[in-house]
Amino acid sequence: MEENQVEFLNKIRSTNEKLGQLEKDYFQAYSFYDTWQFWVILLVLLIPLIVLFINIDRKNIFLLGFFGLNYHLWFAYTNVIGVRLGLWDYPYEPFPFIPGFSVDASLIPICYMLLYQWTINHKKNIYLYALLLSAFLGFVFKPIIVAFDFFQMYNGINYIFLFVTYYMFFLISIFITNIFIWLRKRK
Repeated sequence: MEENQVEFLNKIRSTNEKLGQLEKDYFQAYSFYDTWQFWVILLVLLIPLIVLFINIDRKNIFLLGFFGLNYHLWFAYTNVIGVRLGLWDYPYEPFPFIPGFSVDASLIPICYMLLYQWTINHKKNIYLYALLLSAFLGFVFKPIIVAFDFFQMYNGINYIFLFVTYYMFFLISIFITNIFIWLRKRK
């Protein structure tokens, strides 16, 4: 590597170390276990996992798990990018280095997983019901968590953007899941 490149990489690494320390300090000051917000976030993380564990259809567990993991990954990567670009932020976290972990890792993907399960079991149109779920999450759920300061939006991000993003991640995830179903059937 060139000397300028090494110097640039060292500057990025050093900045990341400082940012990591700032995130840790902020977490300990405002989002630690001695705050009520920490416990709310922890419940938002754990309750959906418990509900999923109790209610998941065991005969479709791999299909539902694949779909949910797919949704989670699209959402998680985009979320990290959004936080890093300053488009949104989560003032309270269960862990200092994973932005929005409780909402993205648990609640939202599990909502889509349980919806997928319900539409399979009742032969309903997943696309329509996912559109309705996306609207609920974008126009009802997010405003509630914004009102309680669990989520903040910046730089023109709005509820329409969030709604479209929820639905887009669903479409991508169901498309990839359907490709794998098709491949399995082809043998």
